[in-house]
Amino acid sequence: MFLDGLDALDQKIIRLLIENARISYSDIGQNVGLSRVAVKARIQALEQRGIIEEYTTIINPQKISGAMSCYFEIETLPDTLNRVIKALKENQIITQIYRVTGKNKLHVHAVASSNEEMERLIEQVIDPLPGVVSCDCNMILSRIKDIKGLRL
Repeated sequence: MFLDGLDALDQKIIRLLIENARISYSDIGQNVGLSRVAVKARIQALEQRGIIEEYTTIINPQKISGAMSCYFEIETLPDTLNRVIKALKENQIITQIYRVTGKNKLHVHAVASSNEEMERLIEQVIDPLPGVVSCDCNMILSRIKDIKGLRL
């Protein structure tokens, strides 16, 4: 459904990369019936078209002693939204910022090394933000399902 704009070989390659982003060009080639060189060219084309954006390592903060994750729902006045986004983007503890529909304008995820660091983020960064109408904070207790990117 999501990959209708790609040919069957590119769809197979993407599925293999989603399953294991570290798979070699040779192994992909064996699975799809192409040479290593042909697989590399197809993957580079997918990257150049922006279909494949990045390869990354995902760290589970709950497996690190003392780390904590929180989601914030932040509603701002329209004329301060860009200043709030700029301030949040500059902070290393904040890992994701989404502009969303509905009452809340921003959905923000933060990962801190401790409760104290999260409290400093709230007191020194989030509380002083200009034009904030409301801010709700939800601490993540456990990760039940967490899918990154597009799943086929």
